[in-house]
Amino acid sequence: MVAPPDNDVLWARALHYSPNGSPALQGVSLGVREGEILAVCGPRGSGKSSLLRCLSGRLVPAEGEVWYDSTPLHTMDRHQREQLRRERFGWIGTEPGLVPELTGWENAALPLLLRGAARSAAKSAALDWLDRLDAGDCARRRPHQLRQDQCQRIAIARALITLPPLLFADEPTAALHRADGNQVLRTLTAAARSHRITVLMTTGDPDIAALADRTVHLLDGRRIGATPFHAATGAEGRDACSLSV
Repeated sequence: MVAPPDNDVLWARALHYSPNGSPALQGVSLGVREGEILAVCGPRGSGKSSLLRCLSGRLVPAEGEVWYDSTPLHTMDRHQREQLRRERFGWIGTEPGLVPELTGWENAALPLLLRGAARSAAKSAALDWLDRLDAGDCARRRPHQLRQDQCQRIAIARALITLPPLLFADEPTAALHRADGNQVLRTLTAAARSHRITVLMTTGDPDIAALADRTVHLLDGRRIGATPFHAATGAEGRDACSLSV
């Protein structure tokens, strides 16, 4: 087992994952630098979501290594991975996953409330993030009263409210119209850069990928168009999300 390069906050080597015997990842390796916004690009079924779930500890790869801040996720037990996700990771999925009994601001504030924050402070922070994401009018309504795109904005606010060191975003604007999605992504990336949040997001849209600092591309569970690690620095070459597939 080889420790990751010092300048990578997240590092994976030779990941393999085959749910139900069907290969989703076939030897994928990558490194993510602290404060970087990295887009994982590729068509539907390319393995993007499986990669994000393995990197975030939601799935355990059949083979390979995943390191976060010099800590090996692939050797952790389930409880340790869950604790790390609660304390250090943010997650935005394609589905909002809101708690139906809670209002919009309560859903957005939930991570702070679970950490014991004062209700007034948590509410203030939630309302601020909802306003930034043009969802302020959703604050007092419950999920069943909202559109899918409004629920997704609340989910994004929920992921950002704790300013996690590392944020995973799996097709975060899939439920939004293109113009709204680009606006929300600009808010997300601006917040990440101002607070030095490392972001790893998946997308099949080159316009969304253009908001990232760097892109990598997957096809059929393999990374394509990748430049090998530099021998001296451990840094990867830069890939183009617009690579034809």
